[in-house]
Amino acid sequence: MGIFRGKKKVEEKEPEYYLSATNIPTINYKVYYMKTFEKIAYFVLAFVVGAAVGYLFYGGIGKDELGQPTNLTRVLDIVIPSVVGLLAGKMYLPIRTRQIKEKRIRILKNQFRDMLESVATSLGAGKNVPDSFIAAYNDMRVQYSDDAYIVKEIEVINSGIQNNIAIEDLLVDFGIRSGIEDVMSFANVFNICYRKGGNIKDIIKNTYAILSEKMEIEEDIETIVTANKTEQTIMIFLPIGLVAVIKMMSPEFAANFSSLVGIISTSIAIGAFVIAYFIGREILDIKV
Repeated sequence: MGIFRGKKKVEEKEPEYYLSATNIPTINYKVYYMKTFEKIAYFVLAFVVGAAVGYLFYGGIGKDELGQPTNLTRVLDIVIPSVVGLLAGKMYLPIRTRQIKEKRIRILKNQFRDMLESVATSLGAGKNVPDSFIAAYNDMRVQYSDDAYIVKEIEVINSGIQNNIAIEDLLVDFGIRSGIEDVMSFANVFNICYRKGGNIKDIIKNTYAILSEKMEIEEDIETIVTANKTEQTIMIFLPIGLVAVIKMMSPEFAANFSSLVGIISTSIAIGAFVIAYFIGREILDIKV
């Protein structure tokens, strides 16, 4: 992974942070590990929602001939929601982790585009590459906060330049850690051209133009599929709302959900909706 990994312990999981050659912590954007309090908070949230849904669909099972709760009913009203809540919590944690990681990469990609624009502008004004990155650092601090991902990355690059580390190696390391294809491609092209005396100004300018065009296309696609994603979300929560309304407005009819046929039908329907959700998510996850 290059010269910027530092010494690290042998471990099964890929580390979330590395140490640069100038002893600055750097992020490995390809992975994200929740902190303990995050796991607890998200698990509890998913557990409560899952338990509520489990009770809504399967509550009241085991009543006697007169429709009165039995000891079996009371036990199942605790066991079933608890099991559904545990499954919901276990399933939601990796989903939420993926969402956080994708959001972080999306933010970094937008910030990287702005950095390229700043560097290209400085090069066009006659500055050399190191000075252009210094100017980009100041620009990004104004545009974003000091804690922004790109600000930290430019800080690592500028620190490396000041310590006589090749800028192309710094960019390659950034590209590898980012896990973003466009950043890695730019770093590799920059590495080759910078060493061979290529036109860095045109490379950065063309990379910025291509990246901007791709992001505009992604935004257009996202706008188009937003309605479909909204419909998908509605279709997921619609059965829950309908069952809740039926149980509140017509308890006699809702008693059918507690019968053997009702339990089987409900289980099949829930399974179909869960499968449909994951299939729909993959279909609507369009990559450019």
